[in-house]
Amino acid sequence: MATWRCIEQCGACCHLDPAARPGLKSYLTPAELAQYLALVGKDGWCIHFNADTRQCRIYADRPRFCRVEATTFQAMYGIRPEALADFAIVCCRQQIAGVYGRRSEVMRRFNDAVRRSDADYSQSQ
Repeated sequence: MATWRCIEQCGACCHLDPAARPGLKSYLTPAELAQYLALVGKDGWCIHFNADTRQCRIYADRPRFCRVEATTFQAMYGIRPEALADFAIVCCRQQIAGVYGRRSEVMRRFNDAVRRSDADYSQSQ
C-alpha cells in the first residue's frame, strides 16, 4: 500500500497554467474556477508560490482545490478515500514530470518519499 506525501521544496502543483489543465471546468465550481484563474501569474505559477523557497505563502489558508484531502478529492474527482493515496501519487508524478522532468531531482525525492512510506508501513505490520 503506497502512501502519498507532499515533499518540501517541490511546488509542482503550484504551476497552475490552465493550458496544462484543460478539465478545470469539470471539477471546479464556477466560483472556484474564477478563484483559480485569479491565482495564475503571468508565468503560469500561482501568485502565492515563492519560487526561491519553493513554498506556498498562504499554505494554511490555501483554497480547497489545493488540498490533498479525502473529502476534497471525493467531491472534486469522485475518488474514494481508500483510493486517494494511489491517485495522488499518479497526479504528483505527472505534475512533477511536466514541470521539472521525469528524471529531475524533485522526482527522485518524491519517489524516495513514497518508497520510504511503503517501507515504514511494511515494517509496522
